[in-house]
Amino acid sequence: MALNFPNPVRSFDAGRSCVSFWGSDASLEIAFQIEIDALRKLGADPDDGEAQMLATFDSHRDAILRAAASVYGRHKASYHRLTAADVSGRS
Repeated sequence: MALNFPNPVRSFDAGRSCVSFWGSDASLEIAFQIEIDALRKLGADPDDGEAQMLATFDSHRDAILRAAASVYGRHKASYHRLTAADVSGRS
């Protein structure tokens, strides 16, 4: 079974400077984080707070999930942290 994202839940984590979200591969849950710098590359303002970062994530969800699937495809692990380089050229 391929990686999919049946759960739309995402959460902002200021302490880790990221938004966390989850995917699944068969019965395995795969945790992802996308760095705030990556969200800024997608259009978030450096001074944006939680609501704005989550809105940026939501407005670019498809591109972020494609990047997550690509990263997961290269290295099948239970945790991945997406950087600005992972989302470059995607929108």
